[in-house]
Amino acid sequence: MRLLLVEDDPRIAEPTVDALREAGYAVTWAQTGPEGLETALLGDFPLIVLDVMLPGLDGFEIARELRGSGVEAAILFLTARGDVGDRVQGLDLGGDAYLVKPFAVPELLATLRALSRRERGQAAPQVSFAGGRGTLDTVARTVTWDGAEVAVTGREYSLLEALALTPERWFTREELLDRVWGPEFGGEARIVDVYVRYVRRKLAPEVITSERGRGYRVER
Repeated sequence: MRLLLVEDDPRIAEPTVDALREAGYAVTWAQTGPEGLETALLGDFPLIVLDVMLPGLDGFEIARELRGSGVEAAILFLTARGDVGDRVQGLDLGGDAYLVKPFAVPELLATLRALSRRERGQAAPQVSFAGGRGTLDTVARTVTWDGAEVAVTGREYSLLEALALTPERWFTREELLDRVWGPEFGGEARIVDVYVRYVRRKLAPEVITSERGRGYRVER
């Protein structure tokens, strides 16, 4: 899932970005208020993690502008301002949840999972693929293969989810790189091939089909 983090302090943002990406989120990081607002308006982000105290434009004003522009992404305020008045103001402006710094990464991830469930409208989280041999739980982010749960990393899950949500569609390396690693990833596109091998090794060689010139896909 694509996520926008708007946070000006790199001491907080950098480890948070690392943790979110390890959990499988495709993260875009903006460091100022105006940059965050512009990125949120131009991008399609189901989740926005938004600091309140930002240079140029504060998080409350960003939330007001986003809601006024019709942006329906779930907004999680992340800030050191934790008094009741601030929390009420943020929620009244269209925020969906509030975390006070310092926060624990598991708490952040649990809050994002809850917001994701809300965004999905409590839809059935089970997605079947490969003729029913495989199942994804898109809320718990778990994988079942031939009736048994298989331990996968956040990145492996995100790769499989990107393919399984649109079965029988071919994805190029570049498309998967953008969806799974995010547009800011600066590594080699061949990392996709590496993770395809990881998933095949854990599930079955035939779970992901590849074809030269077309890319990768999974069967319905």
